[in-house]
Amino acid sequence: MPPPTSLATAEEIHGHLVDQLNLALRRPGMYGGELAVRILLDHLLFVERRPDAFAQQRREWEERGLWSAVGVSGAFRDVIPGRSHDCDVASVYAEFALRRGWLKSDRVLAKEDHDALRGRVRRWAAQDRTWADVTAEFGAPSVLFGGTNPLYGKTLGYLSEDPSQPMVVFHLWNGAAGADTRPPEHEQPLLLAVRFGDGPFRRSVTFTPAGERRKPTTAEPCPPR
Repeated sequence: MPPPTSLATAEEIHGHLVDQLNLALRRPGMYGGELAVRILLDHLLFVERRPDAFAQQRREWEERGLWSAVGVSGAFRDVIPGRSHDCDVASVYAEFALRRGWLKSDRVLAKEDHDALRGRVRRWAAQDRTWADVTAEFGAPSVLFGGTNPLYGKTLGYLSEDPSQPMVVFHLWNGAAGADTRPPEHEQPLLLAVRFGDGPFRRSVTFTPAGERRKPTTAEPCPPR
């Protein structure tokens, strides 16, 4: 078979990889989870001639308690309840993609609205909430990690128009009898935790009462805020 007469340009390759990364972040289970996202990141950093950038990010995650022997997913298993953490993990990689200029959002919040969200969301999460409650209070997310089917858990990310501000992330779960079985007990996924900030992972997480009830019993308790 003769070789192609024309190959894609570097810009076309880069654009294609950015598009694929954004698809994998939004539907991580369909694309292969954390490993697939890592491979796309490696390819993008190779094209940008910055292969060392992810190693630097990994060291930062290790310092924050967001990295384990099996990657980001292992850190979540010890802190946030639930069987599958694909969407939770995708939200962390999306923060890296945001800093690299790769993340494509559906909307961004005005700076004052994002500041207000961060200022009150921890108190707001002191009561049990659902997916519908989150979107009614704060609007549609900037990025939906996971599908729109209420039978499944998902993660919602809210971005500021100021890219230096952290993403505010809502971690939602649906299931039955302590596992992601079908049919689930709830018509809407339950909010388990809200996460934002660049400090230690455990300190960045605020649990709802439902999240507190479902926290892993073997995990070290969250430090006081």
